[in-house]
Amino acid sequence: MGSPGISRRSLLGLGAVAAASIAGCAGGTTSSPTPPVAMRTGSFTSRFRPQEPTGWSLAVPGTPDGSTSGSLPVALFLHGTNSDHRMVFDDLGGDRLLARHVAGGGTPFAIAAVDGGETWWHRRASGTDTQSMVVEEFLPLLAGQGLDAGRVAVFGLSMGGFGALLLAAQHRLPGLRAVAAMSPAVWSLYDAGRSDNFDSAADFAANDIFALRAELETLPKRIDCGTSDNLLFSVQDYVKDLPGEHSGGFQDGGHDSNYWRSILPDVLSFLGRNLA
Repeated sequence: MGSPGISRRSLLGLGAVAAASIAGCAGGTTSSPTPPVAMRTGSFTSRFRPQEPTGWSLAVPGTPDGSTSGSLPVALFLHGTNSDHRMVFDDLGGDRLLARHVAGGGTPFAIAAVDGGETWWHRRASGTDTQSMVVEEFLPLLAGQGLDAGRVAVFGLSMGGFGALLLAAQHRLPGLRAVAAMSPAVWSLYDAGRSDNFDSAADFAANDIFALRAELETLPKRIDCGTSDNLLFSVQDYVKDLPGEHSGGFQDGGHDSNYWRSILPDVLSFLGRNLA
C-alpha cells in the first residue's frame, strides 16, 4: 500500500455487516513478556457513505496468558488519502508497537481504524458524512466489541490528522481524552483548487480548524510534522497560536510512512497516558 498523500479522488462507500475475524498477533521483542494483540476486522453498512462497505480493523492487547481484562479505552485512528483502515497496522505496524507499549508498562488500550474514503472526514455536498459515521455508527460498534466507548482518544495522519483535530474541536466525541495529529493537512485560507478537501468557501468556513483552535485549549494534544514535509509551514502556523499546552514537535522526515513509523511509539505513549 502506498503512503497516503493529498489526492483529489473522491471515493464513497456502503456495506453489509460482516462477521469480525479474529487472529492473534505477536508483538515486538522486549525484555519482558509481550502480551499478544488480537486483530479483529469486519465491515458494516453505513447510511453516511452508501456506495461500498465500510471496513474496519481493531487491535486489542491482552495479558501474557492471552486474555483481556476489563473494558479497555480506545484510540480512534483516521487514515490519510489513498488509504484505508488497514494502513495503521499493515504499513505502520501499529499492532506491534501497541504490544511493545503495553509490555513496557504503558496503559493498555485498543486501536480502532475505519474507512473514510477521500471525504476529508466531514460532511460533503455529496451527502456523505464520515464524521457522523464515526460518532453514530463506529463508536457503538466498538462498544459492542466490549470496549469503553466513553473513554476515547482520536489520532490520524495527513487528511486524517486534519480530521482528528476537526472532530476534537467540534466536540463530537463524548469522553474524548486526547487528540494527536501526525503531519496534519491544514490550511489557514480557502483555495478553490482544493475541491477534494472542501466543496466551497462556506464548507471551508464551517470546518476551519484554525478558527476552532480555541476549542482545544483544555484538551491534551500532540502535533508532529517532518521538517521536509511540504505542509511544515502551515502546521507551524497552526501550532503557533494553539492555546493551552501541547506536545509533539518538528523532527527530521517527510510526508511518508518512514516518518510516521518513527514517531508512532511516542504518539502511542501520549495516548496511553491520557487514556489512563
